[in-house]
Amino acid sequence: MKLYGVVGWKNAGKTGLMERLVAEICARGISVSTVKHAHHAFDVDHEGKDSYRHRAAGAREVLLASRKRVAIMQEMRGAPEPELAALLTRLSPVDLVLIEGYKRDSHPKVEAFRAATGNSLIATDDPTVRAVASDTPMALDRPVFDLDDTQAIADFILAEVGL
Repeated sequence: MKLYGVVGWKNAGKTGLMERLVAEICARGISVSTVKHAHHAFDVDHEGKDSYRHRAAGAREVLLASRKRVAIMQEMRGAPEPELAALLTRLSPVDLVLIEGYKRDSHPKVEAFRAATGNSLIATDDPTVRAVASDTPMALDRPVFDLDDTQAIADFILAEVGL
């Protein structure tokens, strides 16, 4: 599986870019899965649901399955957060895995950047950031795309990974 990341500070447009990239790349007939890193506690389950009750009772993993989807929820219960490489082994094979976050990992990335956030560029100190998708023009030592030019960003990523 080929890997490519989308990184950026909060409110930089990462999730919107990810959503557009997944739609664009899938429309080209390329299979895509995603990994999203969260820095906070999150819950994909709801109190009162059977699967929630299983977790609350102490289950380490709960697998929820239907003919439409399968979800595995794993409670860390004090264990360290799994490394990205370990998480990737749990995915079914696809052509491309797009990763939102994990900015410190070594896979190639595009940085989403919005000037209004007032944050500095990650790219200036990180050679794994191979391009920037920005809402403002800038001169860098790597490609800079308009944040909304999904087709050009997808072209770049697919060329980078050889798809």
